[in-house]
Amino acid sequence: MFDFGLKIRELRESRHMSQETLGKRIGRSKPVISSYENNIKTPPLDVLIKISNEFNVSLDYLVGKEKAEALYTNGLNDSQIELLKIIIEEFQDKNSHFKGLSIRQQKILNLLLIEFVRTD
Repeated sequence: MFDFGLKIRELRESRHMSQETLGKRIGRSKPVISSYENNIKTPPLDVLIKISNEFNVSLDYLVGKEKAEALYTNGLNDSQIELLKIIIEEFQDKNSHFKGLSIRQQKILNLLLIEFVRTD
């Protein structure tokens, strides 16, 4: 059986965050966070969304339906989002294990440099 309160506690503790700090970040008090972690109260949807955003996980992951973490791209421009997609593809590519940098890895490094020196 899925333990929602334990999931919140694990996420919070993995980031070395107190209940009070989490509460401040999502607009709830320490006792309310404690009640969530002890499965006394269930957060409403708007609070679930705030918790998922705070820990950068999907709502599905937060409620035990998915195992993978989410990657949110809020505040990034289109070229930065595209670069993240390329980086993810590279990490997921099981065939890119030869000596030196592949053409795609060289492209990634070039795009990263461009993004970090960009002044607009």
